[in-house]
Amino acid sequence: MERQIQKPTPISGFPEWLPAEKLVEQRFLDRIRATYEAYGFTPIETAAAERAEVLSAKGGNEKEIYALSRLAAGEGEEAETGLALHFDLTVPTARYVAQNYGHLTFPFRRYQIQKVWRGERPQAGRFREFYQADIDVIGDGQLSIVTDAEIPAIIYDLFRELAIGDFVIRISNRKILSGYLAHLGCPDEAVNGVLATVDKIDKIGAEKVTREIAASGALAAPALDKLMALIATRRSNEELISYLYSVSGNERFTLGVDELAEVVEAVAALGVPDSHFEIDLTIVRGLDYYTGTIYETRLVDHPEIGSICSGGRYDDLASHFIDKPLPGVGISIGLTRLLASLFKAGVIGATAQSPAPVLVTILERERTSEYLKLARYLREGGIKTEVFLEPKKLGQQLKYADKKGFRFALIAGGTEFEAGTVKLKNLASGQEQTVAVGQMVHVLHQKLAQE
Repeated sequence: MERQIQKPTPISGFPEWLPAEKLVEQRFLDRIRATYEAYGFTPIETAAAERAEVLSAKGGNEKEIYALSRLAAGEGEEAETGLALHFDLTVPTARYVAQNYGHLTFPFRRYQIQKVWRGERPQAGRFREFYQADIDVIGDGQLSIVTDAEIPAIIYDLFRELAIGDFVIRISNRKILSGYLAHLGCPDEAVNGVLATVDKIDKIGAEKVTREIAASGALAAPALDKLMALIATRRSNEELISYLYSVSGNERFTLGVDELAEVVEAVAALGVPDSHFEIDLTIVRGLDYYTGTIYETRLVDHPEIGSICSGGRYDDLASHFIDKPLPGVGISIGLTRLLASLFKAGVIGATAQSPAPVLVTILERERTSEYLKLARYLREGGIKTEVFLEPKKLGQQLKYADKKGFRFALIAGGTEFEAGTVKLKNLASGQEQTVAVGQMVHVLHQKLAQE
């Protein structure tokens, strides 16, 4: 019987990077971890699966949840039901903090980098499986507003290190617009709806936002004009804070301005320049989950990508799981979506297919053990190294090295071994340099640092 070969068909929405792309992802993950830990955040990891009732505790996410089931139970077993893959890291963290409340030290500074799963229609920039990289600071009963300033500082440090181009972290405070709407006479039950409409301003424009709010009947025409004029205000951070203090509002509005002013001052103290950090009153974050400071970050040269990370302050993280107020602030990077957008826009490239910068070539097969020793010396000296072990000519080995993106090839034959030297070939320039074996680690470190 002829063997049937099944066509390898990818599953839509579940990305699988090529090796060069995976190396870029790994580099981003390493830098994210290093930056989060530089600010004292501790890693945690929660189970990929949660009880379905835990994931749906906040409501509104049922359509996105992937339920789990076994194809068949084993003999004497009952099929386990009621489990689902987590669609974000917020709800699992809430459950984790409530469950481990007595073992944690507050404020609890946690970072979490894991895959999440969402049952939605895959499209450009949206996936069913993707990495999220979250940080949160969670207080026990209270949390200093200055904590909110650390989040932009972390993102500023991180994105500069990742070299993804010019970016701007936009900030606001949800109390400002919610307080202003109440001051303008918007009914309490309509406030969240108006804020959700304002949150769409980048997608549909100010004119459509105005028409939608007018059609809802939430604000009279003069009040709506005042709202649109306020969110359209563009000034420097310092000037905008001064202007907001001159605007008539209620107590909630003023509290929001006070909090925003304190955060902006602390962000400046942490070294984030105004060129990368600005107040933008159109930032709302459509979920009423957020109650104070809110953030969104965009690439200046690629606004079409949208927000590359977002987050904010919430009054209570875990009210569904514990009878204690646990306020917090955090931000999330949708890493897979970000990388896919950066690759597509040409902001970053993916060329190197090996994490090792050096390839040891073999000219004389009878000396294989000596080539392996050279590679071992390099690795012991902290240089990642691969050895080409297939019986190929030097030209074919160098072609392999070029294709995989190695930066240097180490070449040695009988003459070099007798002299105790090797040749280092720069694969980008084609230049060769003869160095003593005892110096090759030092010389390579210097050359790798210069590139």
